[in-house]
Amino acid sequence: MRLAIIAATGGVGRHLLEQAVDAGHDVTAVVRDPARLSRPVSAVSADLSAAGPAGLEPAFDGVDAVVSCLGPRSGSEAGVTWRGTTAITLAMKATGVRRLVAVSAAPVGTVASPGRPHPPRRDPGDGIVMGDLLYPVLKAVLRSTYADLARMEDVLRDSGLDWTAVRPVRLTHKPLTGTYRTAFDRNLKGGRYISRADVAHFLLRVVERQDSVGRSVGIAY
Repeated sequence: MRLAIIAATGGVGRHLLEQAVDAGHDVTAVVRDPARLSRPVSAVSADLSAAGPAGLEPAFDGVDAVVSCLGPRSGSEAGVTWRGTTAITLAMKATGVRRLVAVSAAPVGTVASPGRPHPPRRDPGDGIVMGDLLYPVLKAVLRSTYADLARMEDVLRDSGLDWTAVRPVRLTHKPLTGTYRTAFDRNLKGGRYISRADVAHFLLRVVERQDSVGRSVGIAY
C-alpha cells in the first residue's frame, strides 16, 4: 500500500512510519524537517500551520491513503490541526485520494464545535469517573487543544472523503503490545491510557477497514 503520513516525526507519527516501513508499505512523509525522519523515505517538507493544499499535492499523488497524526505541540499551536486538515482534504480532492485516517482524542466527542454546537454531555462509553470527573477537568485545562480537534472532526465530516477519526485516551511512551480495545463511535469503559506505538499499530490496520469509514473509533487498553 502507498501511504502518505502527516507529522511523521511526532510521537504517534514516528511509530507509524517505522511500522509501515517494516511492513513493506511505500511511505511518503509530510513533515516540517525531513532531517528528523527516523527512516529513509520519500519526504515532502511542509509546515501545516501555514501550508496550502498545493504544497501537499506532490505527497499525495498516487497514494492509496493519507494518515494524519497532526496535532498541536502546545496550546499556542491550537488551530494547526483543523487548518492543516482543511489543506489536507483539499489536496486529497485535487489528487483523487479518498481514504483519510486522522488522530483525534477521547474527550472530543463531548466538545462543542461549529459543526456540532450541542454535543452529548457524556460519551456513551465513559463511566462516572471519566465522564463526570476526569474529562471535564481535562477539557477545561486543554480547552484550546480539544476545540482544535473538534473542529478538525468538523472538517472530516464535511470533506466528502472516506474518513475515520481515531480517538485515543491518554498517550504513553510504553512499547508496542498489539493488544488493545476499540469501539465505534464511543470511548472504552475503564480505558485510561494507550501507548503511542499501539495507536500507530491500529492506524495501520484501520486504514483498510471499510466498516470504519465515516466513523470515530475509540482506542484504549
